[in-house]
Amino acid sequence: MSKRHNIGMLVVLAVTLSAAQGQDASAPQSTTSPATGASADTNPQQEPVTPPTPAYGQENTAPPITENPPISGLDLPGLESHGAPLSYLQAGVHVAESVDSNVSDALGGSAVRSVTRASGSLTLQRLWSKYDLALDYLGGVGYYDARGQGAKLVQALNVNQKIKWKRGQLTLRDNFSYLPEGNFGFAYGSLGPQQNVLGGGFLGGGAFGALGQVPRIMNLSAAEISQSLSPKSAITLTGGYGILHFTGKDPQGISYLGSSQVSVQAGYNRTISRHDQIALVYGYQGFRFSPTAGAGTAFHTNVVQGMYGHRISGRMDFLAGAGPQITSITNFTFLGPLRTNRLSVAGRASLRYAFPKTSLDLAFERYTTSGSGLFAGAQSNTVRLRASRPITRVWSGFVDVGYSHNSRLQPAGSGVNAKNYGYGFAGFGARRSLGRTFAVFGSYHFNELYFDSSFCAGRSPCARTSQRHIATFGLDWTPRPIRID
Repeated sequence: MSKRHNIGMLVVLAVTLSAAQGQDASAPQSTTSPATGASADTNPQQEPVTPPTPAYGQENTAPPITENPPISGLDLPGLESHGAPLSYLQAGVHVAESVDSNVSDALGGSAVRSVTRASGSLTLQRLWSKYDLALDYLGGVGYYDARGQGAKLVQALNVNQKIKWKRGQLTLRDNFSYLPEGNFGFAYGSLGPQQNVLGGGFLGGGAFGALGQVPRIMNLSAAEISQSLSPKSAITLTGGYGILHFTGKDPQGISYLGSSQVSVQAGYNRTISRHDQIALVYGYQGFRFSPTAGAGTAFHTNVVQGMYGHRISGRMDFLAGAGPQITSITNFTFLGPLRTNRLSVAGRASLRYAFPKTSLDLAFERYTTSGSGLFAGAQSNTVRLRASRPITRVWSGFVDVGYSHNSRLQPAGSGVNAKNYGYGFAGFGARRSLGRTFAVFGSYHFNELYFDSSFCAGRSPCARTSQRHIATFGLDWTPRPIRID
């Protein structure tokens, strides 16, 4: 009995010790005062240490600028699934053969010719804790089987550098291209358009319509600062410099106008709900043209816009903005400088939606532009719709449609003698993977440029429309990306 009694006492003691340990574990941990280093348990009269009140007055902190950027800035939130960010380097080789119904892109032209293209591409993404670098390059040559055409270079380079801090970032960008035609609707290879000039229409760097195979240099350099002021407010300040320079002459005798554009934009953003933002934006544009445009063709605009944005992370991004635009033009006459002011409306709207399989991108912009080399300044209305989706496990497709209407701002006498012109395009294509590194593709592309009746100015006959049908087939080789640690 003594032995059983001792065993029972040991069991009771073990249970008691276990209960005591459980109570100690559930009790609050002793806190240490940052100022004195003493434990709160050693002085029962000392008040428990509480965390300091946040500078913004609430517990929640501002979300990173990169996850939900201000709607007045250039960055857009990603709609793809959030995977682990990687640093990598990927190269590619692309060859294509096209059949073009109007290879010289001439007014009233019709001459079916072939175009052979070969190019290489390089994509670099390098991520650090506070710095991001993205680089995309496409370079190659196209041979046009037509008299007076021959070989033409194709070069495009986009660089994006971000420097981030706790509640803001500095973004530096440069978009350069050397193309035989404009970059609005310019299709090359299986990826469709290589540049999306919508979204940057206010800053410049685009050509909304092209005529003739005339090589041109387009470059847009931009810098932007985004800074959160509180969890619900942020500011952006953006500056850009864009140029359009033609390096050749058009056989049709059209005198193209080179241009430069300085742009500044400042915006204040306010978050009004989980998915909604509003913003007030002011913008300035200054335009200058090549000496061939004549004296007194420089002008500038001032724009004020109210904006609204609705975003659902990883699924939808909707933006809309509009406001007054004042355009000041100074022309020199024999009586002296004559300044005129024009009041109009500027604005933009865009919808980006990620369905389970289909990606949709619809955008509209109305801004003053450089005139794309055809006018010495234009009021441009531009709309574009793009969609892509996988069809099967190895097949994917895309559709791309766009249109721009451009009205002359300066008096006739420089550039093309017309009051307005329109440029539209439509294209679709499909791509099939052949293993992990090769893919074949095919696409069809149609575009049309037309001038109003004032272009003919009583001439008869007069061709004022250019149409092109382009069918393309090709092969892509894109090896696996190289991981950069």
